[in-house]
Amino acid sequence: MSEVLIALAGNQNCGKTTLFNRLTGSNQHVGNFPGVTVEKKMGAIKNFKEATLVDLPGIYSLSPYTSEEVVTRDFILKDHPALIVNIVDATNIERNLYLSLQLMELKTPMVIALNMMDEVTASGNSIDVEKLSKHLQIPIVPISASKNEGINDLISVIKKEARKHQEAIHLDFCKGEVHRAIHSIAHIIEDHAQIADYPTRFAATKLVEGDEPMQRALHLHQDDLDIIEKIVKSMEDALGTDREAALADMRYSYIEELVKDCVVKNHRSQGLKRSQRIDRLLTHKYLGIPVFILIMLMIFYLTFGPIGGTLQGLLEEGIDIAVHALSTLLLQLHVSSWLHALVIDGICNGVGSVLSFLPVIVTLFFFLSLLEDSGYMARVAFVMDKALRKLGLSGRSFVPMLIGFGCSVPAIMSTRALSSDRDRKMTIVVTPFMSCSAKLPIYGMITAAFFPEHTALILISVYLIGILVAILSALLLKRTVFQGESVPFVLELPAYRIPSAKSVILHMWEKAKDFLRKAFTIIFVASIIIWFLQSFDFAFNFVEDSSTSMLANIGTWISHIFAPLGFEDWRASTALVTGITAKESVVSTLSVLTNTTSDAGLSSALQTIFSPVSAFAFLCFTVLYMPCVAAFAATKRELGSMRQALATVAYQTGVAYVVALVVYQIGSMLF
Repeated sequence: MSEVLIALAGNQNCGKTTLFNRLTGSNQHVGNFPGVTVEKKMGAIKNFKEATLVDLPGIYSLSPYTSEEVVTRDFILKDHPALIVNIVDATNIERNLYLSLQLMELKTPMVIALNMMDEVTASGNSIDVEKLSKHLQIPIVPISASKNEGINDLISVIKKEARKHQEAIHLDFCKGEVHRAIHSIAHIIEDHAQIADYPTRFAATKLVEGDEPMQRALHLHQDDLDIIEKIVKSMEDALGTDREAALADMRYSYIEELVKDCVVKNHRSQGLKRSQRIDRLLTHKYLGIPVFILIMLMIFYLTFGPIGGTLQGLLEEGIDIAVHALSTLLLQLHVSSWLHALVIDGICNGVGSVLSFLPVIVTLFFFLSLLEDSGYMARVAFVMDKALRKLGLSGRSFVPMLIGFGCSVPAIMSTRALSSDRDRKMTIVVTPFMSCSAKLPIYGMITAAFFPEHTALILISVYLIGILVAILSALLLKRTVFQGESVPFVLELPAYRIPSAKSVILHMWEKAKDFLRKAFTIIFVASIIIWFLQSFDFAFNFVEDSSTSMLANIGTWISHIFAPLGFEDWRASTALVTGITAKESVVSTLSVLTNTTSDAGLSSALQTIFSPVSAFAFLCFTVLYMPCVAAFAATKRELGSMRQALATVAYQTGVAYVVALVVYQIGSMLF
């Protein structure tokens, strides 16, 4: 690790990750959505290579109520950074300074990066940065991280302050009863705080709040705790409020004085005015959810139709030309028939069939990135909060569920942000029902073969089935395994902003890179294995008819389990099993087993394996059964128990089986 450690801290959605990228030259994903940073990230600051900048999760306070707050607080207290760079949203300075005052109590040198100053100026408002700096007695640098303004000035100040190696100047802004309580407790715990290596003022403030982790860390005697409680009770009686409200009132009173003296507000922010007008529709009590569904329907239509579908067709033609050229070359080189079959029928068919869906993946995430970066996804979370609370989930659970539409692994990991262990475990169980991007090639394959004229309708129905099953599962789990009430949910609604082209391209590139990595690793290996098993019998004789192969025999046995769902053909059940490694493997497996080199050929082959009803049941099963091995590993890691992870996977796959069974049996009677 570098010699100088610097912490980057701030509220959620204040531009922290954008600033981290500017300072380090990194390309972390940036979104206009609270909670983009789930874990701390590290990078070297440009022109200050001996320093390591740590991007901490966005928080609103240093009270350990959420995992983000715990990560940030523990890092600053235990890793002892040389400097804190506190990024503050200048358009919402009152709320952001609340965290700044708490960070100052840690006695770690600090620099404030006053972000979004361009928006303050554009609104006709102003901030006297020099006067604010004198009040707080710390350096303040005005910047616009998104426009790369003031970044060099900030780096210069960071270098200067980090090299001072001086303890921060203590700013005592408390008054009255709170002042007396904090200072009385500070005298009692001073020795304990020094032994624990905690700032005395910070520790005393936390004890006033009733912070249990701080009580344990200081190893206080019961007599001391009793005295502290009497001091706090006296403060509460004098102020007529509870301990936490008393501290909050004290801090906000001081912030009001600062803002009155240093900030001139002539107009409301243009961004705020615009956001309020748009929110009248998008967060409407009755129209919010229907509008969201309509927006997603339009995105699916464009993704699989005029834009993504057209680009996919062009890529398919290119892949077909490349495969035909490679096949001709191998024949001219007179390679053995088995090698030709391995390369063309195995690798090219398997990888190529999946690779053709790359334009669809990129197109979908182009639109989703626009929604996220604009600030709309935060509104969807707000609209969904009331509904989720009725299901026994916190509104905060929507964030992992939303991430689950991209990939189940980071979605499961992001449940760490939930403060309630009950909510966290419950969310881990239901989040994989959200249809991840890895399943898109399966949807594209089935809809092209059976529902080409109703692609958007079929896709939205599949996504809604996943959401509906998640809802019903939450209701069931709420009344059985996870009884109790969800914790309150607080979400900041960021102002709508025009998405950054760099951020959107970066998001698309991340998904494309992940997809390509899978195609040329997992799918590549799986295609070879599937080709081998379907090309040889148990005596390792090369077979002309794949129905006599090892894979056919194994698949036939498995197919009995799936027969009630309409998947009598051994190739369908085999594809579902290989899909456990990665969902894209379902498509590559069927391509190899049907020996097709084009999407048109695959569509024709699928019509001999499925009927339209069984094909839809197949879609329902794939959207609901266990996502993949990587998601299982993440589930085990977050639950901390193999038994619970296996139970979760068994539940998800059992639900998938029941839903597909009902769909097929009822569908067969109706159609």
